[in-house]
Amino acid sequence: MFIEKIKNFLSQCKRVFLVSTKPGKDEYKLSVKITGLGILIIGIVGFIIFLITTAIGGL
Repeated sequence: MFIEKIKNFLSQCKRVFLVSTKPGKDEYKLSVKITGLGILIIGIVGFIIFLITTAIGGL
């Protein structure tokens, strides 16, 4: 049973590797922009939380 699960998992991994392709230049740029935007948003939210806690009295 455990061996069958491993074989099934490896079969699925092989199928994914065969179908996947290297990202093109445009796709890579889009991925970098989205990742950068996410990091920026998380930073802004963290800074706002910092300002609020500082204004309240430094919980």
